[in-house]
Amino acid sequence: MEFNSKQTTKLKVVLMVMLMIMGTQTHAQLSSDFYSESCPSLFPAVRRVMQRAVAKERRMAASLLRLFFHDCFVNGCDGSILLDDTSSFRGEKTAGPNNNSVRGFEVIDKIKSRVEKLCPGVVSCADIVAISARDSVLLLGGPRWSVKLGRRDSKNAGFSAANSGVIPSPFSTLNNLINRFKAQGLSARDMVALSGAHTIGQANCLTFRNRIYNESNINLSFALTRRKNCPATSGSGDNKKAPLDIGSPTRFDHSYYNQLLDKKGLLTSDQVLFNGGGTDSLVKTYSRSLNTFYRDFVRAMNKMGDIKPLTGSHGQIRRNCRRPN
Repeated sequence: MEFNSKQTTKLKVVLMVMLMIMGTQTHAQLSSDFYSESCPSLFPAVRRVMQRAVAKERRMAASLLRLFFHDCFVNGCDGSILLDDTSSFRGEKTAGPNNNSVRGFEVIDKIKSRVEKLCPGVVSCADIVAISARDSVLLLGGPRWSVKLGRRDSKNAGFSAANSGVIPSPFSTLNNLINRFKAQGLSARDMVALSGAHTIGQANCLTFRNRIYNESNINLSFALTRRKNCPATSGSGDNKKAPLDIGSPTRFDHSYYNQLLDKKGLLTSDQVLFNGGGTDSLVKTYSRSLNTFYRDFVRAMNKMGDIKPLTGSHGQIRRNCRRPN
């Protein structure tokens, strides 16, 4: 086949465009060795701060794991949840699902400060949140996995998006949970596996009051015990806390799923996973096999970490996680 000069020129243009697209796609890929040369001491630096924080308060591990979830579900895993209010935008910290609930910001600040001394201007706050979530699980006896990195930080927060219902509430129905996770590219299996993060951490009375006083699919003895520290009157004791997993609240295991089989899920959104619906079989599977739960949880965490990351020239590497540069 022969080409004239015009055809040759067109062919070159097509090839150049294809190479540019391929280059962009390759650059946008997250990878576990993203900082292997630019910040080789990153993981030990994060781990040291995390070890001290969790040793001081084991609940902090659950808080930092939740921080990652709430960051990723609002406009992607971009560190936007860390931003304080500015004159030009309102941060996500005071949005309904986060206000007086999401915590651990001081630990992220300490990690960022340490990492900036080692590798100034290199590691994003979004990636620090992702690594701290993994270390939270690991430090409480859970699985180890390679965290994919290479995210950049957003320059703005999404207060309205955080309030739009993208983060499932503790009062969610099963269909609502499935749909909310599906909207993020996560399957029902991913959702049930990620819900297993409730094997650690605590919840406020406000979030489970209705369940322990008004719902019927609950173990009576369990409900009566929870009522002792959570008054029926709204506005009374709203912030009193109870463990999400009464069996082993500070160990990352599969006790949570066994609780659901016994109708001892603390939140409505917990118990709907085992209530005669389509996810009952998964709850049974995870209750029987710790390894299966760990495998699916890790896969789901990696999938969640892939939600709309900023890469390449998008976003920035914040010097201070609380404000844009």
